[in-house]
Parts: sequence; C-alpha cells; structure tokens
Amino acid sequence: MAGLYFHIPFCKRLCAYCDFFHSVELGRSDALVEAMHRELEAAAPFLSDRHVRTIYFGGGTPSLLPPARLQELMDHAAALLDCSAVEERTVEANPDDLDGAYLEALARTEIDRLSVGVQSFDDGALRLMNRRHTAAQAEQALRRAQEAGFRNVTLDLIFGIPGFGEPSLRQSLEKAVGLSPGHISAYHLTIKPATAFGRRAARGTFGPVDERTSEREYALVHETLSAAGYCHYEVSNYAREGFRARHNSAYWTGDEYLGIGPSAHSFARGIRRWGVASLEEYLRLAGTDALYGSEWLSERDRYNECVMTGLRTAEGIDPDRIGALFGERRRERFLREAGPLEAAGLLVRHEVRLAIPAERFLLSDSVIERFFEV
Repeated sequence: MAGLYFHIPFCKRLCAYCDFFHSVELGRSDALVEAMHRELEAAAPFLSDRHVRTIYFGGGTPSLLPPARLQELMDHAAALLDCSAVEERTVEANPDDLDGAYLEALARTEIDRLSVGVQSFDDGALRLMNRRHTAAQAEQALRRAQEAGFRNVTLDLIFGIPGFGEPSLRQSLEKAVGLSPGHISAYHLTIKPATAFGRRAARGTFGPVDERTSEREYALVHETLSAAGYCHYEVSNYAREGFRARHNSAYWTGDEYLGIGPSAHSFARGIRRWGVASLEEYLRLAGTDALYGSEWLSERDRYNECVMTGLRTAEGIDPDRIGALFGERRRERFLREAGPLEAAGLLVRHEVRLAIPAERFLLSDSVIERFFEV
C-alpha cells in the first residue's frame, strides 16, 4: 500500500511560523496544476506496482484551488495508478475559505476528510501568527463543514506561543472539544530561521517559551484531550475511535508514498527523492528527471527512521519486527538500550511492543536518540 501527496504551495498571506515551500503568486495556479498533471504522468511508475491507500492535498493552502481542480488530479491519478483501494482523501483548508459555496462544491468531489488550520481560538494569537482568519470564522467553518456532511474533520492547534499562556490555550482546547471533530492535531510552536518569527528571533525581539512552560502546556493538551475521549496516538495527534489520520500514519509506519508538486517528497524501494523548491523551476522542469534531487537510504538510515517514527506512536515498536527487517544484531542492541529506559519509566511494554508513554512524548527526542546508529 502507498500514499499519494499533492503539494499546493499557494498562500494569500504568509504565516509567521511556516517554513514549508510556499508562493503568493496565485495567478499561476492554472499553470501549476497543468505542471502537476505532467509530473504525475511521468512519476506514476515510481508506484507502478503499489495500491494507493490514501490521497492528501497539503500546502500551502489547497483550499485556494477550486474543488473541481482537485478532483481532476484525483481522476488523473486513478487513470495511472491502482486507486481502487483508497480509504481516505484529505484536503487541508483555511477556515476563511470554507464558505457555503466552496463546501457545496467540495462535497461533489471524492474528498472525504478536511484538515482545517485553526491554530488558535484566540484572536490575539492569530494576529501574532499572521493568520488570515478570526476565531469566530474558524468556529463557523467547522460547523459549516459538519453541516455539509463532512464527518471526518480534523483541526490543527498550536501551543507554546510566546505571550499567550495557559488561559489562552485552555480556551482554544475547550472550543475545539466543543466542536467535536474526530481528530485534533496539537503542535508545539517551533521557531525556524527562514520565517518571520525566525528573523525576529535573530534580532533578539522574539523567542521560544521556556522549558517549564512547554511542559505545562503539553500536559494541559494531553490531559484535556484525553479526558474528552481522544486517544493520544502520536506525539502531536489525537483521535476518537475510527478517526486516526491514515495518510500521516503511513509515514510513521514506513509505507511508501509519491509526492507531486514543488518540493514534494517521495519514497519507495529505499529511494527518497524531492522536487525542486521553486515555482518557476517546477513549471519548467515538471515531467522530467531534472526536477528531482534524490538519495539512497542505507540500511542504517532505514533502521534509524524506523526507530524514530515507531517510537513517536502510542503503539511503539515490536523488537521482533526490527529483527525481521534489520537483523538479530540490531534487535539485541535495541533491547539492551531499552532496558534502562524501561526501568526509568521512559518506555513501557505493551505485550511484546515497547513504547514511550504518551504523557512523556514531549521527551521523545531524547529517548529516541539513544537508539540511533551514528
């Protein structure tokens, strides 16, 4: 099984925290879609013998494209790849794009899951992050989506926002829970150099919250959403029964995927490749091998990634699977490293599997790196 990802880079406004490849040249959207069709045609052999299980439109802001253009890409994919077993089709959306007309048109496509970038229900925090919607618009968008028949809806929240403490976060969590989406993603704000926040940090006018604040806010997110019936199944992801994100889960379990669009990544048969992060160059090169950079993942690379992604999930890792994939020596080493961590409560055992307790996911990086082969 495999995933198919389409990267739509366009944004009306640049968020202060985002370092994904993006473009504000909305007038070139038709040219981009045409180029994506060319790339899809040429790239289909990358997954020629795989069944596509999930389709995901990310960005950028995919909801800036008319729903009919999204359906055209899905139709083209179905003509080139085996999409008969697709279980989930997701589009990311900004709340202010989800008016009645857009949702009505989207409901006529095969899209069956919405990922709505709310980030906060505090208008002050939204202004700080340079979001283009208000808290009221976000709430209206979620209600409209549900009324339009979209049962599988996820919303994104950000915590650890400097200057906005626990009362603001609690308000956002309570509002999110009250809207009752099937899935909630909650990300700690990360300040990346090539962002507005990063440039402010370089000038000394902005900085991350301290470690104790991070821990308190993380605990508030975990406790609030867990108490509301959401399973904390991955570091940043919470879902009610039946609503886990299947596309994202495939990344964590090492499934293969094909990425279409500028800067989109693909992985299959030990090869990872990525498209050029330039709209101009993408439009020129789409459909040719010159579009891509690539790397061959060694067995050590694949082992490290298996450990990293597996230990980010509530299910954790089965050491026997490590043995089957990477040999008995690595399995024995994994168990040796796990012993002291299990004794310290940083790992727990679920029958044969070893996992980081969800309430300690904030410390996952320091646990995971103990297993890495350098």
